[in-house]
Amino acid sequence: MINLSTSRESLLAALQLVGRAVSTRATLPSLSGILLTSEEGRLSVRATDMEMALTVQLAGLQVEGTGSVLIPGRLLSDVVRSLPAGELTIRQRPEERDVEISSSGARFHLRTLTADDFPRVPELDGETARLPAGPLADTIDRVARAASRDEVRPILTGVLVQADANSLTMVATDSYRLSVKRTELEQPLAEPLEANVPARALRELARVIAAEGAEEVELATSRNQIVFKVAEVTLSSRLIEGQFPPWRQLLPETFEHEVRLPRSEFLEVTRRIGQLAQRNAPLRLAFSTGELTVRAETPDVGDASESMPAPYEGEPLEIAFNPQFLVEGVEVIDTEELTVNLSSPLRPGLLRPAGSEELSYLVMPIRLNV
Repeated sequence: MINLSTSRESLLAALQLVGRAVSTRATLPSLSGILLTSEEGRLSVRATDMEMALTVQLAGLQVEGTGSVLIPGRLLSDVVRSLPAGELTIRQRPEERDVEISSSGARFHLRTLTADDFPRVPELDGETARLPAGPLADTIDRVARAASRDEVRPILTGVLVQADANSLTMVATDSYRLSVKRTELEQPLAEPLEANVPARALRELARVIAAEGAEEVELATSRNQIVFKVAEVTLSSRLIEGQFPPWRQLLPETFEHEVRLPRSEFLEVTRRIGQLAQRNAPLRLAFSTGELTVRAETPDVGDASESMPAPYEGEPLEIAFNPQFLVEGVEVIDTEELTVNLSSPLRPGLLRPAGSEELSYLVMPIRLNV
């Protein structure tokens, strides 16, 4: 039976973190709950939707007894959030089949769910690997946005994670764009890693890294699961089965033109003109000697254009892209200059940081009728 005292702030932070794994459309009532487990002076706060699970370990609190109790997740979070700052107590009442939460003069009795119905959550065990937290989170931020959100092709909703002794590579594509980021590892891995991890799980991992301020991430894989441990937080996720597209074959080896542009100015122009690319209208890039003109037009809405200097040489070239995809490609580059690599209006364009091939963002063009 659980009987504990802790600070409202630390418990609320844990509930908000694991709450992102609480199922919002659960067919099993247990998946809508948050499981509290006490043992040896520690409290585990856990939630899962069967695809992803999050666990936070809280220490340094007063705990009496051991056991588990499953409480409706959203209600528990709302109640704790509403309490005043300071200490609160949680006391399990088995005979009443509820828990009592009290703080200052407030007292709540929340009915519990059946803890035995809560699924088993994978733990970090067996052979583990360690990756630097900062570069891992940075790579996720730059690559995961290119993953598909369409469940029709589940294989594309993941991010391919490949690591060998010296480098970490992440790849994502929704078939309209492809993002690849390679990072050198200071500490070599003992064993190679290759897994297609749901982009959603990796985005949550990046949030956890930022919240915990950790320097290192420990991970382990099994046949169909991957488990990450960041400080006192454990995130597990199912892996996506199937063959990821042969992404290396999608990257052209050569291009007809390479144009070097100031990243901040190019981003400002594409964002500004992109406002008039509505209703699936494309964003047009027209290159001529020494100049780039960005245009957009939406019937019955309006049009816009803006020119900027560009070191382009050769025959004029006009190519069009999805405005969101192009802007996001420029956003993931953090150098002062970037290169735009092009061949023709019907072949994909490639964005890269100037002077580096560690990040590649390939985007398919939109065919122009006029």
